[in-house]
Amino acid sequence: MINLTESSLKKLEKLREKTKNHKALLYDVDGTLANNMPAHKAAYIAAAKHYGIPDLDPEIIDRTAGWPTYKLAAEIARLYDKNFDNVEFANLKAKIFIDDFVKLTEPVDFVYAHLLENKPKKRIALVSGGRRSTLRHTLQAIQVEGMYEVLVSSDDTKRGKPSPDPFLLAAKKLNIQPEDCIVMEDGNPGVQGARAAGMGWVRIDLL
Repeated sequence: MINLTESSLKKLEKLREKTKNHKALLYDVDGTLANNMPAHKAAYIAAAKHYGIPDLDPEIIDRTAGWPTYKLAAEIARLYDKNFDNVEFANLKAKIFIDDFVKLTEPVDFVYAHLLENKPKKRIALVSGGRRSTLRHTLQAIQVEGMYEVLVSSDDTKRGKPSPDPFLLAAKKLNIQPEDCIVMEDGNPGVQGARAAGMGWVRIDLL
């Protein structure tokens, strides 16, 4: 078990209470297991500058937390009246994040502790709006490889969060009914997807 501050211990206890009656735990990655949203924002801002957007508003990234990168790229293009290839933008953003920022990523301590203590007891899946290639680097950085049974990324479903599809796929792969799953998230799109899937949910940033 990692050392937690008094504040993190209180949050861990709240998380334990909210998840104790569920058979499967579904964790978001960016912003939930990994404390890396500032790094992702910096990578988006750098990529946007490459496409002639010198002042990308980071609130856009907060509002769309959990969206696949290519979908957020399309939203940026729409808001700033730009015409660029969404996949190329996503590739550039991912490269910037991996090259410059991923090595600085640390786990969200109380969520990481929650995963560690539940690994022997419950079924565990990671459900992310990120691409598998980028997630691999993040999961290595926070040392959670091998601690989960299922990883669902934006590569695995046609519709990402706030659609329920990623969560339902995770439940199917775990062979657990949706009502027996609870989702840990840090943004509204993920909560919307969890609700639509008929699952419980926790906003870890509001504990």
